[in-house]
Amino acid sequence: MMEREDNVKLEEVTSFLKLPVYTRDGTYVGHVKNVFLDMDEKKVSSLLVTNTNPSLVEGSVDVAVPYRWVNAVGDIVILSHFPERVTSSKKDEGETAETKMNVAGEETDIDEVK
Repeated sequence: MMEREDNVKLEEVTSFLKLPVYTRDGTYVGHVKNVFLDMDEKKVSSLLVTNTNPSLVEGSVDVAVPYRWVNAVGDIVILSHFPERVTSSKKDEGETAETKMNVAGEETDIDEVK
């Protein structure tokens, strides 16, 4: 870990990789596969979680968790929020596939992560 002159501690992005992710009540969500950065804001925007818990995420697909949901990072990542259930439905149109995620009753368009 690095420290800037103003005593703000900086984490290396790679320190997030492979960390297990849990909800606030201790339910396993998955492992961090990648970190998405907002280069304009110079901050972490979300964590890509893989090997997701099938009881939380339909089909155990990879999901991007907004970084604002992260409560604590250490040996594990603890989320302050995660939906009770994440479902997806695919609609093929030729070579393109549209994926909709249903997060806590709200249907949202997302890009499929492979």
